[in-house]
Amino acid sequence: MGSKISTGCKSLSGTSVASPVVAGVVCLLVSIIPENKRKEILNPACMKQALVEGAAKLAGPNMYEQGAGRVDLLESYEILKSYQPRASIFPSVLDYTDCPYSWPFCLQPLYAGAMPVIFNATVLNGMGVIGYVHSPPVWHPSNEEGNLLSIRFTYSEVIWPWTGYLALHMQIKEEGAHFSGVIEGNVTVRVHSPPAQGERAVRTSTCVLKLKLNVVPTPPRSKRVLWDQFHSIKYPPGYIPRDSLDVRNDILDWHGDHLHTNFHIMFNMLRDAGYYIETLGSPLTCFDASQYGTLLMVDLEDEYFQEEIEKLRDDVINTGLGLAVFAEWYNVDTMVKMRFFDDNTRSWWTPVTGGANIPALNDLLAPFGIAFGDKILNGDFSIDDEQSRYASGTDIVRFPRGGYVHSFPFLDSSESGATQNFLLNSGMNKADSPILGLLEVGEGRIAVYGDSNCLDSSHMVTNCYRLLRKILDFTGSNIKDPVLFSKSVKQDMPLYEDDNHLSSRRTDVNFSMYSAVLGKDLICRTDSRFEVWGTKGYNLHIRGRNRKLPGYDVIDLGRGLNSTIDTSNSRRPKFTVKNKGDYFGNRYLG
Repeated sequence: MGSKISTGCKSLSGTSVASPVVAGVVCLLVSIIPENKRKEILNPACMKQALVEGAAKLAGPNMYEQGAGRVDLLESYEILKSYQPRASIFPSVLDYTDCPYSWPFCLQPLYAGAMPVIFNATVLNGMGVIGYVHSPPVWHPSNEEGNLLSIRFTYSEVIWPWTGYLALHMQIKEEGAHFSGVIEGNVTVRVHSPPAQGERAVRTSTCVLKLKLNVVPTPPRSKRVLWDQFHSIKYPPGYIPRDSLDVRNDILDWHGDHLHTNFHIMFNMLRDAGYYIETLGSPLTCFDASQYGTLLMVDLEDEYFQEEIEKLRDDVINTGLGLAVFAEWYNVDTMVKMRFFDDNTRSWWTPVTGGANIPALNDLLAPFGIAFGDKILNGDFSIDDEQSRYASGTDIVRFPRGGYVHSFPFLDSSESGATQNFLLNSGMNKADSPILGLLEVGEGRIAVYGDSNCLDSSHMVTNCYRLLRKILDFTGSNIKDPVLFSKSVKQDMPLYEDDNHLSSRRTDVNFSMYSAVLGKDLICRTDSRFEVWGTKGYNLHIRGRNRKLPGYDVIDLGRGLNSTIDTSNSRRPKFTVKNKGDYFGNRYLG
């Protein structure tokens, strides 16, 4: 609430009105400290400590929506008037049983074998502008069960200015695979600051973070889904365009493309359906495929290491990993037309990729005989009695014989589709475009769909959560929906388009500036399992020769499967196909 320009009061919402209110609170809090003591007591850290520790937690919103809660001037006053310089951790309590405040963590318990659950806390140092953490933080379990929790820490060894971070990477040990219950304890970290003026002793403070975690037995493999976050390029490193080209007032893909942001409704739905969803923030070599029913790849923009392509092929064919891919549009002519001049940076912005990086996805899917095209399709359709909207999705142009492919009549809105649309408007029927494909390959199962807008809550017209559940039933448990696997959509002949119908990479963009792959080292980061931190990952193939997979024919793609590729070039070499009859989809899967 604030005053109107004329008379009376009015209500406003947002950071524009919250910031001046908090600034006014800070001014009032400063005024309670005698002027001769302000310089020795007041600093940004102690003020933030008073604000967050005095705030009132709200009942509805989660921690990322409300932070510490609603500011409370009087509570903050009580804290500040008797303040002694100290360091603290915010939040001071991490209770993963407290819903909805601790969403998304309270929605999915911890269990053995999972990717680490990571939480970033803030260290506030009210003792001085600079502080030091000389020894690692320590986990103090409150009972014997607490020893089942393994925590690694990454943190600021130097806290400057006034603040630092403490990240907890939490895993349940293998001996806790059958444990069900709550684990409690404290994390402590000691912060040291130089003595203040007139003091001789170093200032020292012990920060405490109370921890409470819910743990369940390791779920069955079929119910475990791994979400690929590593290959998602987030705005603002480059111009990553929106996924639905119908949305004209939101030109950038800046919502994070994360399970806990614009895919949070999908995340909640999958949890309600009994699935456990983990996040992969490292390359595809950094997870153990035998632990997961499905690898879920949605709206991805980055490239792939050659080792990732090889391992995924092995994971699906030999290890029985399910693969579900939701792609997006990619059309170079359309991307060129989307170039614009930005007044803020005084430079031209051009899309560095499409809604998804289809040329890279096609490289990843080539060992299975699957590829997407460069159409941009729009229209309404119905599948399995579910009405859906296809919003700027792409088409499937290669799919092996024996698979199941669903096609629907759509308009192509890409620049290259303009001629086709002119002919359609002249009275011709819309051509059917393949958009959904399902396939059994070796021990594994694959499902590909050309659009992700039906999962993304940012600009969703209709959702396809029911279709997603049926896809995961297939990829994870080999449960086949009778409509999706109708004999009428089974491919007697392979779907095959020549190379000139496949999307090509842009040659006028230095993609390595935005990529976590091109020009980078393959390494498992601190968001992967502890045993592969700093390594290249699990079960890497020996490079330079074609390794036969036991029980399955060698797939000859015209060069050694493990041959080296120069990823510094913006255009990757394509898999060589001698002729249509030799194509992998015919010879291997057929």
